[in-house]
Amino acid sequence: MLRIGCHLSIANGYMSIAKETISIGGNTFQFFSRNPRGTKIRDVDETDIKQFQDYAKEHEISIILAHAPYTLNAAAKDESLRKLAVETITEDLRRMEYLPGNLYNFHPGSHVKQGAEKGIAYIAEMLNQVLKPEQTTTVLLETMAGKGTEIGRNFEELKQIIDQVEQKDKIGVCMDTCHIWDGGYDIKEHLDEVLEEFDQIIGLERLKAVHLNDSMNGLGSHKDRHAKIGEGEIGEAALVAVINHPKLYQLPFYLETPNELEGYAKEIALLKAQYLRN
Repeated sequence: MLRIGCHLSIANGYMSIAKETISIGGNTFQFFSRNPRGTKIRDVDETDIKQFQDYAKEHEISIILAHAPYTLNAAAKDESLRKLAVETITEDLRRMEYLPGNLYNFHPGSHVKQGAEKGIAYIAEMLNQVLKPEQTTTVLLETMAGKGTEIGRNFEELKQIIDQVEQKDKIGVCMDTCHIWDGGYDIKEHLDEVLEEFDQIIGLERLKAVHLNDSMNGLGSHKDRHAKIGEGEIGEAALVAVINHPKLYQLPFYLETPNELEGYAKEIALLKAQYLRN
């Protein structure tokens, strides 16, 4: 069974987002842990969570993915910004334990002219503060397109972070198809080779989720502009190959394409119709 969903708003609670997911044919979803451009967060509603858990079990919704706000920068030179990242992710992970066994994704950050090595060290330092042996949530580093001084522009940088993390069983990777394409990894013509490279450098056992997006820009553009499935430079056939790949098909896939619910429903139907692992 294809595990697929999209990014939806959690503003009205987990039950609301779960019903939206089912309405568009999905069986998983991604949501921002809090305001994506700030730190504001909704109160924990344990009644809503319990209702969601019952509904998710009934409708086979599994492996949901929380996304940290874009404003966090664990690689920042400013100590106060690094402290904010620690505080935010610590609280997010505490709240994730109300829904045990799921995923939490974040953009590694930007070193802003300090150099990648220093930024990587700061990110690992943050992770060593927030990851706890008892947590059930797996924290994912997202592959990035390489804009400016972004860290995570290649598999080697993610590996350098992971190597410095103490709780290695709590860390994984979310592969964004738009980002790695824009970063120079040709998943259109050489998907097998890209996955082999990932396996050799990081290890495919650490790949826990895929952001499934087309790209407005060409290979290696470092632009990070998502496109609807089949309307970008990667193309529908290549993205269908991703969901059907024997090393990927069992993963959850999350659409972050520029869509409303109707558009997501069409993309989910398209991909489910071409999914071969039924």
